Amino acid sequence: MGTRITSGIERGSPIQIEVDGRALQAYEGETIAAAMIASGITSFRHTAKHSSPRGIFCGMGVCFDCLMTVDGVPNVRSCITKVREGMKVRTQDEHAWGEHRDSLGEEHHG
Repeated sequence: MGTRITSGIERGSPIQIEVDGRALQAYEGETIAAAMIASGITSFRHTAKHSSPRGIFCGMGVCFDCLMTVDGVPNVRSCITKVREGMKVRTQDEHAWGEHRDSLGEEHHG
């Protein structure tokens, strides 16, 4: 289970989001990834080739390992997207990521 710092920090108001059908507590101002990690969820998607779990890598929106589908919109970077009350987050499927990667061009295919 993840842990949330409970003292010495100011938080926004508590809110609720849904991740893969599971209700999670979050706080206004924090990212989707922060709420997920604090709730013990560390795998955000699985690779197409080996079904390897992927979670936070860079934490600043560059690596694409934290892509999720948010309120029906695919390829949202959960490490830089702030939570909203009632937000519905789904594990990213590799088909949506593949389409996004293909649109980036050769320099991002490494």
